[in-house]
Amino acid sequence: MNVIIITGASSGMGMEFAKQMDRCFSTVDEFWLIARSRDRLEKLAEELTHKAKVFAMDVTDKSSMDRLEKELQERKAVVRILINCAGYGIMGSFDRLDREQTLGMVRLNCEALTDMTYRMLPFMRKNSRIIQLASSAAFMPQPDFAVYAASKAYVHSFSRAIGAELNDRGIYVTSVCPGPVDTPFFDIAEKDGTTLAVKKMTMVQPEKVVALALRDSYYKRPVSVCSLPIKAFHAAAKAVPHGMLLKGISILKSLSILK
Repeated sequence: MNVIIITGASSGMGMEFAKQMDRCFSTVDEFWLIARSRDRLEKLAEELTHKAKVFAMDVTDKSSMDRLEKELQERKAVVRILINCAGYGIMGSFDRLDREQTLGMVRLNCEALTDMTYRMLPFMRKNSRIIQLASSAAFMPQPDFAVYAASKAYVHSFSRAIGAELNDRGIYVTSVCPGPVDTPFFDIAEKDGTTLAVKKMTMVQPEKVVALALRDSYYKRPVSVCSLPIKAFHAAAKAVPHGMLLKGISILKSLSILK
């Protein structure tokens, strides 16, 4: 039985991945949708033409992850695509953020993603795919977004590295690095701080990011970066010393405050 596994499937990017793949993956038997909200997952499952199995669980919980792994074993499932979308970010000065929320960000964005990837690999075969949701925040340090950016830098680096390791097995990994996307992400992220106006100006729709990510994964590309402004930022982050870029961010923040 061939399955697609999507974490964070109850909203935003995860939900969009499920909807777009539902229209074009005819050789997949089931979609396994993972998130904490059972109601939202069940609603999404009803909208899909594929058979969908709902896992209302917390991916940071070991016992829940054990049950998911056992289900794969019992069903003799082959994971054709793993899409790790579960994650969140919080903006604001590091010393003013809630400690448990900040540590939870690391546990979900980094530890849970790593654990999920580790557990799913034995169920993958040649031409399986892994799509990891990183962020353009991974390209350089982000003041007032310090832990989130660091967590996504981990995701990006981890994805590039295991992609190189798994290439000989025919398992291909794509790190998706969008800029701001029009999803409920900012409802949580801006609880204790606000993003730069210039970031909001580069906002894109999730449909565009997901379509490009799926295309880049199909062509076995290790990185997927959506929109010209974010591609330019990616190039700048590689070419310009980060110290200079951080000074530029400080200037932009000052200007936005003056407005």
